[in-house]
Amino acid sequence: MKSNLKYQDITEKIIGASFEVHKFLGNGFQEVIYQRALAYEFEKAELTFEREIDQQIYYRDLEYPIGTRRADFVVDQKVLVEIKAVTELKNVHMAQALNYLKAYKLEVGLLINFGSKSLEFKRLVLSKK
Repeated sequence: MKSNLKYQDITEKIIGASFEVHKFLGNGFQEVIYQRALAYEFEKAELTFEREIDQQIYYRDLEYPIGTRRADFVVDQKVLVEIKAVTELKNVHMAQALNYLKAYKLEVGLLINFGSKSLEFKRLVLSKK
């Protein structure tokens, strides 16, 4: 039975591309290596994406930004992709990805870890309430 997750068609392609990268490279490289390989796989999968775009962070009613953040990828202007190359995902990685979703005003994200023996990924959904 197929579920109806928001942007499932996009996230399936992203996860598939991630498996291809991990299958070829394995674990043990720096994030930037996985990021470059993933960009190649996204192009092969005909995904539209932006890489490391700056997003201004605002605080309360201040009219100026207090800083910027840079997510690894935004795919089809709908799905945030944050990659890691660590032995195990921790709560701080989840918190970072959720904060990026808020900053980029997106609902769906993927946190993908290439650093463990098997590829790990977490689907994140931020409700617009």
